[in-house]
Formats: sequence, structure tokens, C-alpha cells
Amino acid sequence: MTGFDRHEQALDALAGRSRLRRLIPRAGHDFASNDYLGLAGSAFLRDAARAALDRGVSLGAGGSRLLRGNDAEHEALEAEAATFFGAERALFMGGGFQANQALFSTLPMQGDLVLYDDLIHASAHEGLRLGRADQRAYPHNDATAAEGAVRDWRAQGGKGRIWIAVESLYSMEGDTAPLADLATLAAAEDAVLVVDEAHATGLHGPLGRGLTGGMNHANLLTLHTCGKGLGVSGALICGAAPLIDTLINKARPFIFATAPSPLNAALVRAALTDLKTNPARRESALALIAHAHGELARHGLCTFTTPILPVLTGTEARAMQLATRMQQRGYDIRGVRPPTVPRGTSRLRISITGNVTPALITDMADALAEELAKVPA
Repeated sequence: MTGFDRHEQALDALAGRSRLRRLIPRAGHDFASNDYLGLAGSAFLRDAARAALDRGVSLGAGGSRLLRGNDAEHEALEAEAATFFGAERALFMGGGFQANQALFSTLPMQGDLVLYDDLIHASAHEGLRLGRADQRAYPHNDATAAEGAVRDWRAQGGKGRIWIAVESLYSMEGDTAPLADLATLAAAEDAVLVVDEAHATGLHGPLGRGLTGGMNHANLLTLHTCGKGLGVSGALICGAAPLIDTLINKARPFIFATAPSPLNAALVRAALTDLKTNPARRESALALIAHAHGELARHGLCTFTTPILPVLTGTEARAMQLATRMQQRGYDIRGVRPPTVPRGTSRLRISITGNVTPALITDMADALAEELAKVPA
């Protein structure tokens, strides 16, 4: 008896449904991370870290940005990121979860409406839970339904500003949002289009600016995480100056958090510079992705055109059994189960990173087809 019987019973219930999560060490070839450009362990970023340390960049911030934690590296990164992503201002935060929590809990005001895709990330939901605006979901990637939801809300007396919240590239589905249609809706309603570019930044769009890169929309607010394609950590919220200043003044996840490491800010700056000056890295990553889609299509597996390739397995147990078998064969592929994905849609989430080769991708696809045939649905 530990005195935590209810917790143990809850964990046992998760295990009985094949939903118990465990931390496992890295092993095998990387088909699981979000390191789409292979920057995380690159010699390029190691050299950038040495150079930053040599010029005296601090490892720690020592406090929140509003105390003594505001460093010249933070401000330089924000200026460069605003220019790179085509925004008036940018704000650097510790991570994407923290940034989404800050954004949705702070910016939409009482009387506003946040209209969101029903597969948007958990971090956005956490921010919405803390916010004061009305909230309505619409079916995944259905811009027509989104327009209908706006019309219904207005008909019911809604008069505030509308915030349309989507991911440009969905982290578990591997598909992309109908951004052009949503931008048209946003323009018609003078709405803010909030786009989480987490899985597109660094890889998609001109110079890796994301799928909103070059989009001409006056009320565009974007989130670019730095721990995926950019290979480091943190997140950049990019948008109009009044919104960034509101976050600085009112967002509790910003105000009461120790600032990100100045060294980390310096490395994000280096990653952005690499995007501008080394197109070969993106071209190589996109070629790997195209090869992977061709190899999975050869085995009859449906894919999109992004680095995320979901293979639906049906049950939680089958997802985890297949993941274990692929790991035993040397391919680090993870199973994803509810509540991360909707019930009945457990899957293998295969990601194509800059840490594999075309030959490894071909071998992985062949092995996956063999294992799918061995483990019945």
C-alpha cells in the first residue's frame, strides 16, 4: 500500500486499455521525432553554440523577461523573426505549449468568438479553457462549416471579434488546413486568422517560412515553434504590435515564466539564418519526404505530401504491438492512442526526419508492410 490507491487504480485502468504511457529511451533509426531538417544534432548548430558561447552569450536568463531576464539575444531574435516571417512584431517564448496557452487565454476578449478546427492542438485547448471568449469548434478542415458557424453566431447576437484558429499542418493527421478559404472568411469578417505553423516552419513555404509564408492577410497571427524543423526549442508568436504588447502586459505564461535561455535564442537565430542561406537542407528534406510517400504508396498506404505519415491501426493494442515490432526491427516508430487522437483512430505516427536516408526509408516501408500483414486488424 502506497497511500495512492486511486492513482494506481487509474493507471491500471489505462494499462488495461493499452493507453498507459511510458518513457522509453531513444533507439533505432529516427522515424518518430519532429527534427524534419536534421538540425537538432547537426554540426551546424554545435558550431553556432560554440560561437555564441565564445562571444559571451549566457546559458541562463536569470529571471523573467520583465525583470532582468530580457537579453539582447532575445531582442535580436524577435527583430529577425518578425522580418523573416513578415510580421510587425514577434515574441519569443519557452515553447509552443506555453505560447498557445498564452495566446488563447489572453488575446480573445469577452464577447469575442474563437472558432477552431476540432483537431487543433491540446495546447490551444488549454489556453481556451482559461480564456473568456465564446468558443465553437467546426469539423476538421471544413471551411464551409466554419463559415456556417460564424453565420449562426452572428444570428444569435454575437457582435465581438472572431478568431479563427487552425494548424497549418496537423501533427497527427499529416494534412494541411484550407488556409486560402479560411483567409477569405477572415477577411470578410475582419477576423484574426491564428495559424499554428509548428510542423510547417522550416520546411514548407518560401524559405521555410511556413504555409502562411507570403500570405497577404492584415489580421494574421502565427505561431512558429523552434523545437521541430528549427532543431532547438522555444516558440515565436508573430503578429501586430498591439497583440504582442498585450501578451507582454497580460499573458501569465509570459509574465511569470523565467525567460528562455539566451543561448537558445542565439541558436534559433542561427537556424533562421540557415534557412535563408542554405536551401539545400530543405531541398534534401523535401526529397526524403517525397521518397517516403512513394514507398508507402507502393504498399497501398495512403499519404499526403507532408513529413507526417499516419498509418491507422484501429485499436490501441494493435498500434502499440506494431510499434513495438517496428522498434525491435530497428525503426523508432511510436504508436499514438486516444486521447491524443479520436477514439477508433489509433495509429502509427511515422515522421520523415533529416536523420534517415532513402535506403532506410525503403527498408522501413518494406518492414512495415510485413508487420501490418502479421498483426491482424
